[in-house]
Amino acid sequence: MKPRLLSFAAAILSITFIFTSCKKEGSTSGTQDFTAETSTHSDDQSRFSAEVDAVANDANIVLESTAGFTGKPGDMQSIICDAAIDVDTFSNPRTITITYDGTNCLGDRTRTGVIVLSMAQGVHWKDAGAALSVSYQNFKVTRVSDNKSITINGTQTFTNVSGGLLFNLPTLNSITHTITSSNMSVTFDNGSQRTWQVARQRVFTYSNGGVTITITGMHTDGTITGIAEWGTNRFGRPFVTAIAEPVVLKSDCALRVGNGKVVHTTDAYSASATFGLDANGAPTACPGAGHYYMKIVWTGPAGNTHTALLPY
Repeated sequence: MKPRLLSFAAAILSITFIFTSCKKEGSTSGTQDFTAETSTHSDDQSRFSAEVDAVANDANIVLESTAGFTGKPGDMQSIICDAAIDVDTFSNPRTITITYDGTNCLGDRTRTGVIVLSMAQGVHWKDAGAALSVSYQNFKVTRVSDNKSITINGTQTFTNVSGGLLFNLPTLNSITHTITSSNMSVTFDNGSQRTWQVARQRVFTYSNGGVTITITGMHTDGTITGIAEWGTNRFGRPFVTAIAEPVVLKSDCALRVGNGKVVHTTDAYSASATFGLDANGAPTACPGAGHYYMKIVWTGPAGNTHTALLPY
């Protein structure tokens, strides 16, 4: 049980978007084809959210392996295959520095840069409401398949809302964490740099020997609720991304996104992505070594609807 609970970092897989089919805007006067923008922005947002979740999983591994942060006796052995870890429990705040070395041990991507976890003296991660400052310092993730990268800088706050440690999840049954930020700088492979905000809730549950992570958005903007990320995309267009149906990852599916739906909204279009489908667009169970597919549906300013089915 312990190794399974400590395997989150290696299990998170980044999502690769490669269009397999696409219906484009017609030639009707006054319409504009946003296919390239919606596909690229969907890729950017999904990669960003996947890497934030992966860092959160790494943080959980390291925190729960360091007695000075958890508030429990003893240390547990843990491994992050592409990083070195330095712990300082004497300073105030206490810090854990994770330095990613670019080793290609995850298979689909490489990571470089530094993540610094900071927590005030006297606070234990197992405590309800415990807050952790997470500083991203030139954290660059490069996708192996096409060598495209995103680089993240800025500070997030991880909060253990419910209290408790994932190590004790079989007894606790449920643990709730949140991730918030107002100043994340994201640099894309074309050199454009944008600022994004984050408001995500992650609920961990345990059943039949497995762990499920259910992710929802916490921000509201006007009539749009459940927003998980918002800001300006690489094209200079303001956006909000709301989780319309909870995004679900399960340990027995290698913590791949197996269910969920997100909606990207801009002033020019709205695009949704439904996860956990097979090659025919029907809901599917764990594919093992195969692909899941997502169905992308976007609506242009003229009201025309367009769809694509993509592997991830």
